[in-house]
Amino acid sequence: MSVNYKEFGKNKDNNNIVLITLTNENGYAMGVTNLGASLVSFCAKDKSGSFRDVVLGFKSGEYYEHYNFDAMGSTVGRNANRISNHSFELNGIRYELADTYQGANIHSGPDLYGKRLWDYEVKEDDNGSYVKFSLLSPDMDQGIPGNLEIAVTYMLTADNSMRIIYEGVSDKDTIVNMTNHGYYNLNGHGCGNIDNHLLYINADSFTYSEDGNVANDTVRDVTGTPFDFRNMKKIKECLESDFEPVVSKHGLDHNFCLNNNSHHAVRLESEESGIALDVYTDRPGIQIYTANHMNMTNGGKDNKVYGNRGGIALETQFYPDAVNHKDFLSPVVKAGMHFRSVTEYKFSVIGEK
Repeated sequence: MSVNYKEFGKNKDNNNIVLITLTNENGYAMGVTNLGASLVSFCAKDKSGSFRDVVLGFKSGEYYEHYNFDAMGSTVGRNANRISNHSFELNGIRYELADTYQGANIHSGPDLYGKRLWDYEVKEDDNGSYVKFSLLSPDMDQGIPGNLEIAVTYMLTADNSMRIIYEGVSDKDTIVNMTNHGYYNLNGHGCGNIDNHLLYINADSFTYSEDGNVANDTVRDVTGTPFDFRNMKKIKECLESDFEPVVSKHGLDHNFCLNNNSHHAVRLESEESGIALDVYTDRPGIQIYTANHMNMTNGGKDNKVYGNRGGIALETQFYPDAVNHKDFLSPVVKAGMHFRSVTEYKFSVIGEK
């Protein structure tokens, strides 16, 4: 396993941004940066034996800080996704957050973790090489209580998996619901859209409300709808449907309720490249987002351009607005409790064992 460090620019406070690339003995390579504890690249082997970078990303850290409107590769927290009416109640206290999305709060507020500079260390153990990022999110950070000590670890394993471990300890009861907002295109970043990718989702249901208010979300059965991905199919079969949840979001931007029969959440395949991606997680849900409004024309790696549906985000999570739904698994973490969650992205070549 090799480690490479590269200067990746300066942040607004003139501190160094670093790109760290880990490469395993099979040639698979993972690039991450301390700006936002962000995923920048992942090079996976295709059916011809060549390697393709299948993660959308920017060519320098400054773009991640100032132009990352799509949250490409970012670590998202404390709470990923939406909180209805930009507020929640915890221990009898009502906490007000910023209104950042149509009367709701999304990804905790405007001061995103993806724009902050994280501390880091690089290590190796029997499981693989890893970069461990750490950050202190202070009490009332964007309106959320508790001093939260966070660690996000990216590990590259010998069997070509990227394992992301989220950890946190707070001195007050708080909410912790972190995810990674990486976008994947298994044909290679900047190589068109993902409409012809094949997708499997291990989910019998999804959360939705007709009025678009997550406060009214209920669990819906996927049976007989375009959201039934229990048998792998091309994503465009769903995207081209007149199903109201698809039409209202201009594509997929929905939480799927993962079945608890295994940790296997998703399989994504490209017939063109022969690359497959399996996602395993201990989270109850996954937000599938097909980059429905992406229009990134400047700053891409290799000067690539990313357009509408240029990638797909696979965001493991608690359900949206779970803190305000008593029937959803709660993201509340008690003071002094150690929060830990693991999501693994395993890359392979279709048909190879």
